[in-house]
Amino acid sequence: MPWSEAMAPVRMRRVAVVVPQAALREALVRIAQEGCVELDRAEEAAPGPAAVRLQRLRGVGEAAQPLTATSAVLAAAAPDLDLLERQRRVGLLAGEAQLEERAGGAVRRGEVAALAGWCPAGEVSRVASRLAAAGGALLPLPSPPGTDPPTLLRQGGPVSVTPLVTTYGTPAYADLDPSWPAALAYVAMFGIMFGDVGHGALLLLAALALRHGRPRRLARLRRLWPFLAGAGAAAMLAGAAYGEFFGPTGLLPVLWLSPLDSPVRLLAAAVLFGAGLLALAHAAGTVNRVREGGWGTGLYAASGCAGLLFYLGLASAAAGLLLHRTAAAVTGGALAGAGLALMAYGLFRATAGGGAGLAETAVRLFDVVVRTGTNTLSFARLAAFGLTHAALAGLVWRGTAGLAARGVLGVVGAVLVFAVGTAVSFGLEALVAGVQALRLEFYELFSRLFETQGRPFRPWHVPPAEPADPAVKVIPCSPG
Repeated sequence: MPWSEAMAPVRMRRVAVVVPQAALREALVRIAQEGCVELDRAEEAAPGPAAVRLQRLRGVGEAAQPLTATSAVLAAAAPDLDLLERQRRVGLLAGEAQLEERAGGAVRRGEVAALAGWCPAGEVSRVASRLAAAGGALLPLPSPPGTDPPTLLRQGGPVSVTPLVTTYGTPAYADLDPSWPAALAYVAMFGIMFGDVGHGALLLLAALALRHGRPRRLARLRRLWPFLAGAGAAAMLAGAAYGEFFGPTGLLPVLWLSPLDSPVRLLAAAVLFGAGLLALAHAAGTVNRVREGGWGTGLYAASGCAGLLFYLGLASAAAGLLLHRTAAAVTGGALAGAGLALMAYGLFRATAGGGAGLAETAVRLFDVVVRTGTNTLSFARLAAFGLTHAALAGLVWRGTAGLAARGVLGVVGAVLVFAVGTAVSFGLEALVAGVQALRLEFYELFSRLFETQGRPFRPWHVPPAEPADPAVKVIPCSPG
């Protein structure tokens, strides 16, 4: 797969399902079982017979018998709806109601029925083969003018990191898919704040337990195990660089720096790391603006070429001043000025013009400049929370070591202090680091990537009913 496709949402095709009316139900059942086609739905369609029966069942009083099924399933052939209502088979009725709703959106001409929808381009041939067995066809269509396809982010095999992006929102179909870069940035930021080999190993064990569905009450969070595992691995790497194993215990050598001994270096490194992430976010935002609205939009946008030029120029000027490199400072200042001028033109062009437009442009430019500085300095929290984590873990270790030298009772007290102190500091700092990394991801990085929201791809999927289900009594169905 080319890298350009790997960094973009799944390519969608507008398709038409064309079948004989007599085979419409069978075709819809096959589409529902495949679960990779989003069909257009009829607007304000009257409820069908199955939907009416389902409403009656769900509207009965509290004294009625409990419902025997809650999730929708579809029978291969049309069931007896009256029998399903008498046996209170809500799952089968719900499946039939969904099928009726989709069938209501079909366009009928003579003996042929057709429905339109969206399907991933890679699945078109497979779905077409399934429909051909029912006498139907899946035909590619041109995309409707002014309508963007729904967005489906790539799942990446058995490990999915898309929840980090979808929690923020659905990217526009034209935008890049930042799932993997965003996940790597998140775990790196978490590791800097939570750097400890021992604590990271505990997170890694927790991730493995969650992946295997333990504890059961947290099984619904299983999809988050890749983030937990990545955060644990990043914390272990940062802990090895800091020389921390359940705090600055001295059990590991310091490979880079000790946070408590070199806070200024850690602070500078955190800000530089954040500046690099912001530059990458600006670059990705530039690509998105160009793909969304062309070069005209991408050139003047604050999250496009103009913003990227301004940020790189500002960073170059700051580096030149700090390192006493006059040429770099002057060049960076010129680039920043050029980026600011492009932004000003783009902002003014979007106003009504005149004095009010100039005032609005000046205010918005001032906001861009201020936010650029505050967003960069915001990454100093990586160092601040890294220092806090090291200080809390160090406090627990000093208390443990002090009690351990006071006889048997002291050893017992040391064990208690270490266990309770580690649990409290671990839980508190893991929560803080997780929230702060998410905050930096959303407010500093994603705000530059995304300016518009897309529509998530919602394929219609209903699993088949058990073939031997005695409640499924097949009756002849009329065409359509």
